Amino acid sequence: MTAYPEGAPCWADVTLPDLEAGKRFYGELFGWTFETGTQEHGGYTQAYSDDKAVGALAPQMPGQNDVPPAWTVYFESPDVSATADRVARHGGETLMGPMEVDPFGSLLIARDPAGVLFGVWQEGTHHGFGKHDEPNSFCWAEVHTRDAARTDEFFTSVFPLDAKLMEGSPEMDYAVWMIHGQPRAGRYLIPKDAPAELGPHTETYFSVADCDEAVANLQRLDGRLIRGPMDSPYGRFAAVADPQGATFALIDTSTTTGEPPGTV
Repeated sequence: MTAYPEGAPCWADVTLPDLEAGKRFYGELFGWTFETGTQEHGGYTQAYSDDKAVGALAPQMPGQNDVPPAWTVYFESPDVSATADRVARHGGETLMGPMEVDPFGSLLIARDPAGVLFGVWQEGTHHGFGKHDEPNSFCWAEVHTRDAARTDEFFTSVFPLDAKLMEGSPEMDYAVWMIHGQPRAGRYLIPKDAPAELGPHTETYFSVADCDEAVANLQRLDGRLIRGPMDSPYGRFAAVADPQGATFALIDTSTTTGEPPGTV
């Protein structure tokens, strides 16, 4: 039995041009410790909190200088090759794989028809997040797209996800992706008037004990505050970037304001 149901976010990693600087930043921000993999795996470095896997840092490969630093979210699959077939059949593009990372599992890196980059993971000895929904670990994934209809159709065709539109203001188009009635990820439509450089991507949320304190610490470490902190029914959160430009979000889920909207 796998640790996560098919289609659930199960892992995240960030690709950085300066791996050592990334370790210093995330180590101080979240208190993470690190274990570097073998040269066979390209220096892939797993991060731990309370001795449990919470993500990874990957060095930028030669020839990737034009690829900006970014976090990648991986969705669980029991058969990565079958998932790759569905990606192609529904208009997506495979960028890497399917490939086996022996003995840890198999992966696929792909892009949806609206340009959202994402990963797929079929577990072997590596089961994904060992810790989540606790301070200093992953708690939510959000797909930001400029074509909500195409992204919803694609992901719900490739994975057993059910997209439920969230009730709210007409200016905000947000869907919750459900598995067996449980929310597993979100889809956010980037507003038409958003800056052109704000392209399709996955937003990785990390839980923190205090959002304002975490933001102050991030800025002390030369990270960048993009938006927030702001209150929501799900917690006080902020959109941020590390010193190398990889964006992510911080959220204190214990500090909530208002009632969550319903879905339709």
